[in-house]
Amino acid sequence: MTDFVELDSVDWRILEELQNDATLANRTLAERVGLAASTCLQRVRRLREQGVITGSHIDVDPAATGLPLEAVVSINVRPHTRAVVDSFREFVMSQSETRSLLHVSGQADFLLHVAVADSAHLQSFLVDKLSARTEVRNFTSSIVLEQVHTRALTPPQHLRPTRRRRT
Repeated sequence: MTDFVELDSVDWRILEELQNDATLANRTLAERVGLAASTCLQRVRRLREQGVITGSHIDVDPAATGLPLEAVVSINVRPHTRAVVDSFREFVMSQSETRSLLHVSGQADFLLHVAVADSAHLQSFLVDKLSARTEVRNFTSSIVLEQVHTRALTPPQHLRPTRRRRT
């Protein structure tokens, strides 16, 4: 787990801009956050070194790739041991249908987000792959009707920095 890193208002602005568009050129980013390009580059490097920025990615529309049906599957495994959890995670993450996996507390042990071609593909995944696993005690699936998400993690109001760190 990463240690807490103190971020100032400029750091948060950099993070917000990069979360919305990780392909921004440094010069454009610097202009948007009000820094010299060299200072902006230093800050981005520091945020990477401190583990705040852990990578960049692109978003792909599953429907545009022939996988228009998405579902969330709530899964319980037994026994809930480290070995079973690790093995199950490895299996699920190796499946082409998997978009993301959350190991959670509460009623389910895992929440699995999948993208498939159609309901027959979903049924095949659930029956032939998921239920075939001996550690899977039960599961329920829900079709995703709409997905709405934010692009940028922003600080809660009480954590919003009011000062600018000196670089």
